[in-house]
Amino acid sequence: MNHQTYTTDVLVVGGGTGGTAAAVASARMGVNTILVSEFSWLGGMLTSAGVPVPDGNELEALQTGIWGTYLRELEQRQLGGLDNSWVSFFSYEPRIGAEIFADWVRKLSNLHWISGYVPLEVLRQDDCITGVRFADFTVKAKITIDGTELGDLLALGDIPHRWGWELQSEFGEASAPTTFNSLTQKYPVQAPTWVVVMQDFGEEVAPEILPAPNYDESRFVGAWDGYGGEKFLNYGRLPGNRLMINWPLKGNDWGEGVGRLVESAAKRQEFLQECFWHSQNFAYFIQSQLGRRYGLAEDVFLSQNPLQNQNRAFALHPYFRESRRLVGLSTVCEQDILPIPGGNVAALHPDAIAIGNYANDHHYPDIKFSLQPKSIRWGGRWTGTPFTIPYRCVVPADIQGFFVCEKNISVSHIANGATRLQPVVLSIGQAVGTAAALCILENQSPQCLSVEKLQHTLLETSHTPTAIAPILNLELSHPDWLHWQKYYLDNPSDYPPSGYCPQSDDAQYLYELKNYVITRNITAFVGNFQSLNQQDYRFTVVTPAKYQGQTWQLVTLRSHIDSQLQKINDGESLKLWGRYNSAGNWLIVEQVNI
Repeated sequence: MNHQTYTTDVLVVGGGTGGTAAAVASARMGVNTILVSEFSWLGGMLTSAGVPVPDGNELEALQTGIWGTYLRELEQRQLGGLDNSWVSFFSYEPRIGAEIFADWVRKLSNLHWISGYVPLEVLRQDDCITGVRFADFTVKAKITIDGTELGDLLALGDIPHRWGWELQSEFGEASAPTTFNSLTQKYPVQAPTWVVVMQDFGEEVAPEILPAPNYDESRFVGAWDGYGGEKFLNYGRLPGNRLMINWPLKGNDWGEGVGRLVESAAKRQEFLQECFWHSQNFAYFIQSQLGRRYGLAEDVFLSQNPLQNQNRAFALHPYFRESRRLVGLSTVCEQDILPIPGGNVAALHPDAIAIGNYANDHHYPDIKFSLQPKSIRWGGRWTGTPFTIPYRCVVPADIQGFFVCEKNISVSHIANGATRLQPVVLSIGQAVGTAAALCILENQSPQCLSVEKLQHTLLETSHTPTAIAPILNLELSHPDWLHWQKYYLDNPSDYPPSGYCPQSDDAQYLYELKNYVITRNITAFVGNFQSLNQQDYRFTVVTPAKYQGQTWQLVTLRSHIDSQLQKINDGESLKLWGRYNSAGNWLIVEQVNI
């Protein structure tokens, strides 16, 4: 086979969450784009890595851009809806997510997708990245985007990057260690997980799961202590009685010798085999303790990984929580993701291009690591402080023609625990793909691109307008949404610590009522309200009859409902509309009639 050379405007290497979003966004801007992925499924964490239970950006006001579009597609395609697990408000079959991404790509004639390849060499002319060589072809591009799971282009291109911990003295992060220690040595980065999907067969008929050669029961004893077997299994429950197993407590996180991931191809493969076996062993342990009612699910991942033989219950690759990380024009640190004193949100970056809100979460097996708190009570539950991702963290300081768009952004090890999640990475990908296209259309380098032009393009794109400033009390459907987004970007010092613009709490509700905005499938419930504590509500059902006497937690993702719930008196009878999630034992409230 002749070694072919392609020429394009934008090259995206890596078909994960950020890479896929970047390629789609770039092509939708009208520029020629090539996407090269290792696997035949696009979407990474959301699909091929087996974590179809996204964390973060769950509030309705944050469901914008390509992330909001993805959720709306899932709601249309996933039979039975997305209310299945208690770790996330959105739980679906991974193949459906992969189909959505593949459909988006197919509709774009100027987007050429090539699967089954990994990068071998990054092409450079002085300080400019000019393309990437693969086994059977080379792609030359004006702009190259690293969307790989482990920031492979950073290493191949000798682009300045970080791997591992920074000390407190480097960025002034309160949660960072003051000296390197046994934790930083044992776990230079967070532990990955090779997700396995199990099945609840309803009775003791599941095929036996065999242990891997390195089985050690002591690694798993006590895995669901404090939860119980049923709640443990419901953590990542998927439609069709399937169970995503991605459990941090004496579960299938694997961090032994995690540094091997970046040492050599042989060392990486060695680590991956151990990671896979560890997950197989956890599945064996679960079945041995909870019975043959539970076994490996069949044909979850329709593409097959060579490590799993004929079984398709295992993800195509591990869920990597941390990567090599770019040294960019700026670095997102712990201070950037923490709330403004006395507020609900982090400070707004003037060059913000994406939003996240997940609580900072680090995974080191069998070690509890304390972090500065960044969670708030909102909507009857805990959620994370909304924060923004600055443009400068996706652009290298001195390398031309290059962006990053995955967990490889310029971020500290500490802050990575909040910036690594699926929705924010999807939004970063959208922003980077849009920026790359603008560089082509405006004939600008990434370092010289007008951030204001990029922000306005993201806000006003007809495909997927995306919020850049976290405004909790206005959703995308409201006519004043764009005005307030632009106002705070032009006047970041006016951005309120509450995250609420001057609209009344009921502005969104009144707009929807007047304009008959359609809400998702909901059911009416009558019952009695209890307020146990601040932002901690219970509801005892009177009707429908089949739920009579049951008591559920009340939660909401909508700001006007959050406001209404805070005004209801303890013991008050009320009628409300929403969706019941049996795994979480909560009612997601969409409308209240006191």
